[in-house]
Amino acid sequence: MSGGLVPPEPLPGARMLFSLDPAVTHLNHGAFGAVPVTVQRVQQRLRDEMEADPQRFFTQGLLDRIGHTRRHLAAFLGADPECAALVDNVTVAAATVLQTLRLGSGDEVLLTDHGYGAVALSVERECRRTGATARVVAVPLGAPAEEVVERLRAALRPGQTRLLVVDQVTSPTAQVFPVAELVPVARDAGVPVLVDAAHVPGMLAVEVDRIGADFWVGNLHKWAFAPRGTALLAVAPRWRERLEPLGVSWEQESGFPSRVEWQGTRDYTAWLAAPAGLYALRSLGLDRVRAHNAALAGYGQRTIADALGVPPQRLPVPDPRRPESAQLAMRLVPLPAGAADSAAAAAALRRRIADELATEVSVAWWSGRAWLRICAQVYNRAADYDRLAELLPTLLHRAG
Repeated sequence: MSGGLVPPEPLPGARMLFSLDPAVTHLNHGAFGAVPVTVQRVQQRLRDEMEADPQRFFTQGLLDRIGHTRRHLAAFLGADPECAALVDNVTVAAATVLQTLRLGSGDEVLLTDHGYGAVALSVERECRRTGATARVVAVPLGAPAEEVVERLRAALRPGQTRLLVVDQVTSPTAQVFPVAELVPVARDAGVPVLVDAAHVPGMLAVEVDRIGADFWVGNLHKWAFAPRGTALLAVAPRWRERLEPLGVSWEQESGFPSRVEWQGTRDYTAWLAAPAGLYALRSLGLDRVRAHNAALAGYGQRTIADALGVPPQRLPVPDPRRPESAQLAMRLVPLPAGAADSAAAAAALRRRIADELATEVSVAWWSGRAWLRICAQVYNRAADYDRLAELLPTLLHRAG
């Protein structure tokens, strides 16, 4: 136990809800999530229904079922279901938004250096295609909300900046950004905002409509126990009929959201099973889950940092002045110099930890150094982090 830090009590029976390999320690829930067995069974029943009579499944009532699911998920997130659409994930939504903007020469898209790599690649591709430019704003790790807002305010160029992309919870650095404060700042400058909230549904309490972003998208297959390929894209009313899907389908003339949601013969069972994920989450108790996961992530961060000799003052921790930060279930630990010297080396180190320690984590290369990112979910125990803290220093020593 690290420095007297007491881990939370496990939630009774929570570990048995998942079919995760017990021989592996799973500390990277934020990457691909984990689907409870009950939700897997719901999706399998839907797949069985689909395969028993595909013609009937796709042509009789499926659009209504998708709409019902959208309304259920939107209510959970505090979003207007008439200004929302189901999509596969955040990266699909980002590409959809980018093509809708119809960028041109002289336009720019503004991002931070905490953004998700695939979204940045999507921005770069659209800029190459259209002649626009992408500009990245550096935000110091652990910067207070006021500094984040001021840095982005100063970077906006009215009339030139066509989109600000900002994460609500950053993937590589596990930070909570003040999106509710950023949106009105950008609006005053005439700049639309895309909020990448990939990690928000299930992890943080959220009222999407209160944020007021032009575009907000969150994955439900990470922290909300939905099958993979389930996300909700919420758009401001003025964008509702302007948003164009990446692919044209038979619902193109039906308008939003059907033209975005309907993609022919895609497998819709993940979406239809997503409410079962919310049911599983609520059955455990939303507040209990969030409190448990945040406390356990904090315990894991301190325990591993102590083992690596990282002093507490060097650890990025949630801002105690911001209630949403208290629910953060991902934490960073800086790895020693020499642990990795590039993004490729960081990826190789992650594979070594998986292969040699039977532990799944994320190792990010950010701002010129390697960072260990750990997550906490209801299937985790304090012993998972204790074990990694015991074994990781030796592995890093061998690597060095």
